[in-house]
Amino acid sequence: MIVRFLSILCFGVLVASAHSVEGNNDNEDIPYLELAEPDEGYHGLIRENETLVEVTPAIRARGPLCSFLILNNKHHGEAPFEIMVIDENEARLRVRYPLNCEKRRNYKFDIAAVGCDGSYSNTVPVHITVTDVNEFAPVFSQAAYVRSVDEGALYPELLRVDATDRDCTPRYGDVCKYEILQDGERQPFAIDDEGVIRNTEPLEYDKSHNHILSVVAYDCGMMQSAPVMVTIKVNKPCRAGWKGLAERVDYAPGTGPLALFPAARLEACSSDERCPGVTRIQAAVTLQASRAGVACDRDTYTVHAQRSICGLDQKTIDLLPSPGAGKEWAKSLKPDSDRDGEQMFEFDGESTSAVVPESVLKHSLGSTFALSVWLRHAPPPDHDKHRKEHVLCLADDHKMNRHHYAFFVRNCRLILLLRRDFGEGDLNIFRPAEWRWKLPEVCDNEWHHYAVNVRFPNVELFVDGEPYRAADGKGPEVIDDWPLHPAHGVNTTLVIGACWQGTESDMKHHMHGWMAGLGLLLGGVHSPSELRCCARCREGLSLAPDLYLKSVSVEGDGAAEVETLVRRVAYGDARSFPTPGRRNVHLATTITCDNGRVIKARPAESYVMVLAPQTPTILLNGSADAARDYAHFRAGLPVFPDLRVQVLARSGDNVKEAETQKLDSCVVSVYPALNPDHEALALRGAGALPAADVRATLTRDGVSLTGTDTVHNYQKILREIEYSNKKPAYYLNRVFKLTCSELNGRFTSNEYVQTLTVVHPRAAGDAHAQRPSGLADKLDVAREKSAGGLSAEVPVALNVPRAFAAHALRSPHAADVPAARVLDLHPNRERTSTNVTVLIGAVCVGAVVSLAALGAARARARPRTPPRAHRVPPHDNEMAWDDSALTITVNPMEETAAERACASHSAAPADSSDGDSCSDSDSDHNDSSDDEEVMAGKQHKYRNISQLEWDNSTM
Repeated sequence: MIVRFLSILCFGVLVASAHSVEGNNDNEDIPYLELAEPDEGYHGLIRENETLVEVTPAIRARGPLCSFLILNNKHHGEAPFEIMVIDENEARLRVRYPLNCEKRRNYKFDIAAVGCDGSYSNTVPVHITVTDVNEFAPVFSQAAYVRSVDEGALYPELLRVDATDRDCTPRYGDVCKYEILQDGERQPFAIDDEGVIRNTEPLEYDKSHNHILSVVAYDCGMMQSAPVMVTIKVNKPCRAGWKGLAERVDYAPGTGPLALFPAARLEACSSDERCPGVTRIQAAVTLQASRAGVACDRDTYTVHAQRSICGLDQKTIDLLPSPGAGKEWAKSLKPDSDRDGEQMFEFDGESTSAVVPESVLKHSLGSTFALSVWLRHAPPPDHDKHRKEHVLCLADDHKMNRHHYAFFVRNCRLILLLRRDFGEGDLNIFRPAEWRWKLPEVCDNEWHHYAVNVRFPNVELFVDGEPYRAADGKGPEVIDDWPLHPAHGVNTTLVIGACWQGTESDMKHHMHGWMAGLGLLLGGVHSPSELRCCARCREGLSLAPDLYLKSVSVEGDGAAEVETLVRRVAYGDARSFPTPGRRNVHLATTITCDNGRVIKARPAESYVMVLAPQTPTILLNGSADAARDYAHFRAGLPVFPDLRVQVLARSGDNVKEAETQKLDSCVVSVYPALNPDHEALALRGAGALPAADVRATLTRDGVSLTGTDTVHNYQKILREIEYSNKKPAYYLNRVFKLTCSELNGRFTSNEYVQTLTVVHPRAAGDAHAQRPSGLADKLDVAREKSAGGLSAEVPVALNVPRAFAAHALRSPHAADVPAARVLDLHPNRERTSTNVTVLIGAVCVGAVVSLAALGAARARARPRTPPRAHRVPPHDNEMAWDDSALTITVNPMEETAAERACASHSAAPADSSDGDSCSDSDSDHNDSSDDEEVMAGKQHKYRNISQLEWDNSTM
């Protein structure tokens, strides 16, 4: 207390002295501290392990100086410093004992200069800061750490370690880093700067029950702590999962639904102490088909066939046809090389597009129409939210970039644009012009079917056959706009896969993805049932018949309930001929315990192997050959009159006819191609054909029938194919080949060959000419019988005009000219080509001699019985006409003689054979419209005259 009193007293004296000095600062005998800013005082820094204080500015004084005095502040306590005088005007500050930053970091006191006479200078404050020294290492808050975890999971935080440092400043007192020390064996753990430990891979109880780690901490000065032990215990796993599941399940097509897990059992870990009771169990069975999101019937039928099967309006215009004749505008598209039959087209987003001619689709849609398309689209690589990708676009073709209507994708939205023309409403009234649907399906890179039914201003979207319903219950975003203003001299361009930019004369806004089955129906809309049929997949999982789902989820309060439901999950495929192969099945299960703990059961994997279906046999049969005469070929005759088409399917060991089977194409080919001048193929009685969805294409090469329809309808149409030939004399026969197929060419029939043989007329001397030969002669007999009252009904075929053989002799009084004799120069067919020159010479000589003997021949004319013509072997009937043409001796007077012969017999009765002969001859002679008819008439008349023998001397 005495010391403290003396200090206070001294301080008061100094203060008084200071005032006295301030009042008499001009007195040079009193010391004075030199300081520019006395109020600021002195500032000093000292490390806690040092003795001298760095003071700024240096301590200096004026006047007679003997020492410096430290005046302790009663609020800061005693200062552990002392002042050393270096010379008469300067001093230094040092500590009297070691400082400790962790205990006290700041000191404040006043100093004064003391003269030798005991006078005091003014007092100035001094601020001292003690800086830290990294003298302490971090220390963990616990001596060891232990944590138990379950196997098979990745934990973002297994546990957190914590260490502290005793140093007084953040530089040395904060912990900046933690590290797991490796002892040579890599540990599946990691630690961050906050001390959080996590596992980098799932832990397995069988590999290691415990993982022991050594963890150290570092302060910001990188002083390392002593290691701490961290133990990670892996709990013995609860083996929750399914048992009794077959790895493979074989499915035979046509057998109906098949239960996948009939003996399934669930181990729920109910005895595990960590899961004392089960609150809820959820199981999900998922069928991972190879083409999820696509109507699986597209594996079987083409887009056109699907439309036919589902009953879509046949007026639907196909805007993505397979490139071919009449569809040249589609050649720029890129069909899928593996599935050409499916008409799938790739659009590269840069150059692929096709301009639709106005002859295919008029550019005006009207107020009612339907648009449908299969689309597979993914987000653009650059993730540009403003990029447009057009499915269909109608825009001005030059000068302007106005889009009249469009269907496109932007920012994973499906957008329909319908700008009304200036003539379709008041230009000053807003009307709906754009409909926007936000759909996750648009950017999932899976196939989906989209259809838009428009009854302006009502627009309805169908996705995969179901009406679109937004999650929030709202409809699409509708944007109103004014109608287009009038513009003169502007045409439009309709583009698929892009949009025409008139000002740039180039395509823009290309589609990047896949499209198929783009169809447009004008003046009508598609019914929901039709669209549902087009997008449906009759393959999937279900708990009930006729229900096909991609996944089935079941849940229950206990294992027994869930087991019962899982055992009922079945796979089914209603198609007769599904695509064989593997379908993976995934079973995932989640168990919720009473204490809130969630256990993921081991996932179960299985697969369904769809076996190859029994291949159906498409059988075509009938009479393969048919012989007809000229009249039938001219009038037209059916190519396959008695064709029978059958589809045979095997059921066990039995083979039976599949009555419900359908065909999708038949091709009739003829080679060489038809001559359109006188040959034709047609469908007779087209109006009486069944209401079948079959399209017929008739060309020079044959007939192509396409479209999915019943076997009965195809058979009826094939029987109505008719072949006609106005000049049958030019042909020996015509051969037609027929093949049919189903399921887009997957199953093909046998090749059925039909031969139509031309029956050429026979020579009169042939014994076969004296009795009915060929269909025409048989019809004559039938006609005579019917005329005599033997039959009350006359077949329609009897009305076919009778064509007699022009070269058959009908009367012995056929000519009044002198008799001539025909020399048969080639009794054997093998010498025909050798005797051609001799024949030509004989014909020329005969012509000259006949002119010289004309008068004598008239005088000596007398009828003679014609000699029997040389019989042509039966197997050479088809060539009899050509051979006879090479053995004719021309009589230059035959026309005059024939005319007189006909005139002489004109008075004969109507049923006279002579009259018939003349009539036939005249008709042959006067029919100048057919070249072969004139040739045949003249040729046959020459043969009639040739029956009169010539005198040997004329040769």
